[in-house]
Amino acid sequence: MTTHHDQELSELKDKLLTMASLTEEAITQAVKALVDRDDEVGRKVKASDDAIDRLELEIDEMAIVLLSKAPLARDLRFIVVAMKISQNLERVGDEATSIAKRAIKLNREPQLKPYVDVPRMAELALSMIKDGLDAFITRDAAKARAVLPRDEEVNAMHKQLQRELVSYMLEAPPNISRCLHLMQVAKRIERIADHATNIAEEVVYLHEGRDIRHLKAQGADD
Repeated sequence: MTTHHDQELSELKDKLLTMASLTEEAITQAVKALVDRDDEVGRKVKASDDAIDRLELEIDEMAIVLLSKAPLARDLRFIVVAMKISQNLERVGDEATSIAKRAIKLNREPQLKPYVDVPRMAELALSMIKDGLDAFITRDAAKARAVLPRDEEVNAMHKQLQRELVSYMLEAPPNISRCLHLMQVAKRIERIADHATNIAEEVVYLHEGRDIRHLKAQGADD
């Protein structure tokens, strides 16, 4: 029999997934605004960020109420992880908004180069978020762990694009403004991948009870 407490946990999970859906759509639309040079799409991304922010506040409020009921250890971990995932999703929404703002500015000038790298980076970062959240839903810690190495792929693509844009600036100073905007777009996507990594790490903690944050950095110091 489903208890009232179980129902509340389910509602928290559903609200988190709604937030995730809005965030994923914001990323897709922000990149679309850039690639299609569509200012209207970019403005819609900026507007959607308000809805994402509201959901974060609602999730926090629900979580605090649930925490006040002294939940069992497994439920306590779920509630805390849900709050942390929500925080990362809110920041992803901010990054998508930043991309949309840069897209609108870039759309005022001739396109500097074919937009191939940016959509590829965004697609990979978005897949990381989707897989991390799917692992959260299906309780699949192995799938969450598989997200982590892909962050290095995004980092490598980011560095390559930065090098290319620096060469554009050196070749022709009039390119500088557009290059700087594109550098910021790439940086925002790289940050989205970082948040996706955070989400995956939280999912591992939820289902394995093991905190794997910073383990790579600790190993590098040994």
